[in-house]
Formats: sequence, structure tokens, C-alpha cells
Amino acid sequence: MAERLELYKCQVCGNIVLVMHGGKGQLVCCNKPMELQKPGTVDAALEKHVPVIEKHGDVYKVKVGSVPHPMTEEHYIEWIELHADGDRVYIKFLKPGDAPEAEFTVKANRVLAKEWCNLHAYWEGAQVCEPSEK
Repeated sequence: MAERLELYKCQVCGNIVLVMHGGKGQLVCCNKPMELQKPGTVDAALEKHVPVIEKHGDVYKVKVGSVPHPMTEEHYIEWIELHADGDRVYIKFLKPGDAPEAEFTVKANRVLAKEWCNLHAYWEGAQVCEPSEK
């Protein structure tokens, strides 16, 4: 059963699916079940993969890694996601040669950053929460 905002990958052709509406059925591609991608389950350097969030007013800057991630043809970040207040997702797609970072102008009380590395899969950074306004 797929849940909203889960990420699945086909181990045969490489298709990746972000679930927009969860359902009871199994996601299948190339006649095989797709595999749920859980952040941070691949053995790789944390300092180059865990997203770091900086907040400046309503601008959230997400950098991939406390040490910048490589952005070569062989090894790069394909996209960065910013999840805001649990119901909004913003995505910036990247390509080799780009900086491994993205800026999102968002009004939110809670944000979470995720990213996809072409070699080391899905990663998630620490959640940032703002004190609620009275």
C-alpha cells in the first residue's frame, strides 16, 4: 500500500515515482513491484549527502551536505525537495555542473529537506520548526 509522498523506484528500468495519492494497490513497473525508497539507508558519506537548511526570512536555502556534494556526470544530485508544513512539496531539479543547492521562498512553520543522489539514493535533513505565532 503506497502512502502520499512516498518515493518508489523500479529496480529494472530506474523509473522513480512520487506518490501523490496513496492507494491499496502495489506499485508495479517492468512487471515487478517497485521498491520504496527510505532516506539515508545507503552506506555513503553523511557529510556529502544530508541536506542542510538555512533560513533567511521566508527564503529557505538547502545545501546538499556540510561538505558540498560532487556534481559530475558520474555522481550528482538529481533534485532537492523542500517539504513545508506536511502538505506542500517544492522541487528543484539539478544537473551535473550545477551547485548542489536550491532556494525556496516559502511561508511555513515546519520544513524538511530531502534530496536524490544518482549513486546513493534518497537522503533527508533535519526538520526546521518555527515557533508558532500568537
